Amino acid sequence: MPFLKLPKSREPLWKENNAKANKRGLLNTIYSVNGDKYTGEWQNDLKNGKGKYEWKKSGCIYDGDWKDDLRNGFGTYSVPKPDGTYRKQYAGGWKNDKKHGYGTHFYEDGAFYEGEWYCGKRNGWGRMVYADCSAYEGEWFEGKRSGQGILKLANENLYEGSWKNDKKNGPGKFFYIDKGQVYTGIWVDEVARCGEMTDFDREHAPNATQYPLPEIDLADSREVLNETKKQFIQEDD
Repeated sequence: MPFLKLPKSREPLWKENNAKANKRGLLNTIYSVNGDKYTGEWQNDLKNGKGKYEWKKSGCIYDGDWKDDLRNGFGTYSVPKPDGTYRKQYAGGWKNDKKHGYGTHFYEDGAFYEGEWYCGKRNGWGRMVYADCSAYEGEWFEGKRSGQGILKLANENLYEGSWKNDKKNGPGKFFYIDKGQVYTGIWVDEVARCGEMTDFDREHAPNATQYPLPEIDLADSREVLNETKKQFIQEDD
């Protein structure tokens, strides 16, 4: 009895061709129509895994982790210099193509920020060292100094206290290390509005004032000061 030979089941030709064209695994450099190029790993026709992307127009380079065509994980972003070399601008975490998690951003003027990021902005705890050698360490929100933090100036004087919208706002202390004095009070938008100046470690101050500060000769001076501070705190709220 002759056997009936059934034809092999096959996927439609367009599906076979599509599967062959689907990029996956480690591939050589792939060029975009605009001249950008990517060298690295693929999955489901998307950049996934480790890879290096170069933008033709700007000359910038990202080298790091990818997920579904977006920068996700750890990676470095570098920008070209006039002499043809590259300057590392950022190294750290990424999420959905934005700086996210912990990372360090290096600015062109020599300043750098090291700390937490959220959706591409400095957010959480971080340390910023400025070009003039002053440094801030503390809380950030939406890219601005907000919360509690310490600003140390190049001359060693420092402010320790509250910040809001990138400015001194709220209770804080300013230590004049060079003069041996400390101001304790309330700030509103960088301006000291109400407080008390006292001597602080005068014997070690390099440029101490000639005479110590006199004592306040006022009945209930502490109570008067505290009541005035409350007024400024309420206004700020």
